[in-house]
Amino acid sequence: AGCSIVLCYPLGVLLALGRRSTLPLVRIVATMFIELIRGAPLFVLLLFANVALGFFVPENLVPSTSSRAIVVFTLFTAAYMAEIVRGGLQSVPRGQEEAAKAVGLSPVRQTFLIILPQALRNVIPAQLGQLISLFKDTTLAGAAMGLFEMATVAQVITKQDEFNGQGLIGETLAITALLFWVGSYTMSRESQRLEKKLGVGTR
Repeated sequence: AGCSIVLCYPLGVLLALGRRSTLPLVRIVATMFIELIRGAPLFVLLLFANVALGFFVPENLVPSTSSRAIVVFTLFTAAYMAEIVRGGLQSVPRGQEEAAKAVGLSPVRQTFLIILPQALRNVIPAQLGQLISLFKDTTLAGAAMGLFEMATVAQVITKQDEFNGQGLIGETLAITALLFWVGSYTMSRESQRLEKKLGVGTR
């Protein structure tokens, strides 16, 4: 989840910019990627990466299971992040771009110094919501790819000799849910702190 969060953010921003690009090829490729990935269930993409990839790539070139999971989570979340960022770009008043042109900034400087910072600031809650969703969706990697993730650990613990037959699955799943809640709540509070620091919702 950590690796995917770090990787999906810049990729999502680039995809959003690509979808709004005036270059037809860049816009078409970005749009096709976003729509294709967003139209496929995450569980199916994980199954494809785990099972079907071996049919198209030589066995000695197939990456590890964890690497494949990171790639799938990164691409999937980047597609959703791109739409969130695109909404943020559309929320920036056109006058900001016109003012940037008036002072002689190049299109690249207009985007990265004026437009994009305001757009990202406007959609902080939606971005954090998507990243929290990614954090929780990592449990799908255990079911689809056999990765030893947190929910799998909760089940394996009860099968050890010390705990076998004691019916502690409820307790272990409750602790797992608590850990996910702590992680999600921490990310949410940090988001609120950042929003307050940046003055989101105020002029």
